[in-house]
Amino acid sequence: MSVKNYDVIIIGAGSIGTPLAMSLAEKKLKTLVIEALPSVGQGSNKCAIGGVRATHSDASKIKACLRSLEIFSTWHEKYGDDIGWIKGGYLFPVYTGSDEVMLRDMLKVQKKLGLNIDWITPGELRKRVPGAAGKDLRGGTFAPDDGSASPLLSINAFYRRAVKLGAEFMFNSGITGFIKENGTVKGVRTSSGEYRAALTVNAAGGRAAVLSAMAGVKVPVRPDCHEAGVTEPVKKFFEPMVVDIRPGEKSKNYYFYQNSEDQIVFCLTPNPPIWGEDRRSTSEFLPEVSKRMISLMPALANIKVRRTWRGLYPMTPDGFPIVDFPKSAPGYALAVGMCGQGFMLGPGLGRALSSVIAGEKNKEALEILAGFKLERNFSSQEKLK
Repeated sequence: MSVKNYDVIIIGAGSIGTPLAMSLAEKKLKTLVIEALPSVGQGSNKCAIGGVRATHSDASKIKACLRSLEIFSTWHEKYGDDIGWIKGGYLFPVYTGSDEVMLRDMLKVQKKLGLNIDWITPGELRKRVPGAAGKDLRGGTFAPDDGSASPLLSINAFYRRAVKLGAEFMFNSGITGFIKENGTVKGVRTSSGEYRAALTVNAAGGRAAVLSAMAGVKVPVRPDCHEAGVTEPVKKFFEPMVVDIRPGEKSKNYYFYQNSEDQIVFCLTPNPPIWGEDRRSTSEFLPEVSKRMISLMPALANIKVRRTWRGLYPMTPDGFPIVDFPKSAPGYALAVGMCGQGFMLGPGLGRALSSVIAGEKNKEALEILAGFKLERNFSSQEKLK
């Protein structure tokens, strides 16, 4: 059986692997994407709710997501695909003094890094989110350039462009091992044969740690289960993604918005975390998230929920991704541990990582990746997970 050779092999055709393949193909690098599932975006991507924000607490994530926002917001104009993009902004309502102090302090960092964001008054907030609970409302932060897009429409648009530019995709093909010579990763073994490349990138989402162990590199990534839901469509009555960071009885933050089809999409961060790969919906999610959403916005009370689902957040101990080239395994790269934010990070990270892989002297790309090193102490915590 002949062995095919590539410049780059990507494991995983999801939120990270697919836009990375597109960016590599744009740079004329011969790229192969290997995916165990039947098509693009069938893992965590199709469970994403579609939010895209640069409103983070960390410089690397802000810079990567500003790149992503530029890609999402101009896609239809540049390439003609409707990806469901809405520039609705992200709004963080504030009801406690401690949250106000944290978010106001964060504004200084966010603005310095070029994020279009500001503090808004309770009156301004209630204009943007009609009917928002006014008791104890102190205002909030609003970033108007953030928005949302359809995860499936977007990833298929990225896939079509990647293929048009020459990237190859191989589906229904699991990795059985890595080809290693003198400690250097030279490619992968699959059920259909061997494929070699100068660089192999692990972008396998929830299975990243298992696959990385096969390559001889341990990564602290494990999946955490999160549930989401969608309602029937209703006449548009608010624009932003609303993120309530107050803790609830059985949850941390929750967030919701109206998508391009006028449905309300919502998600909740469970507390304590639910570790593992069980993607079955639970009976606890809807009562908990409904109670919290209605307390913030009573007008939601009579809207019918169409369905719920559960996806995996590949988590790291500090809530930041790992995007790096481990010294212990030359020829191998990591683009893992997106902590549930792969959809919003993917296009921007794809641009940055492809620039580094191509050997370009791109200062900002190097700065973005510098914040996501594997060799770190993982002691800090992302404030806006």
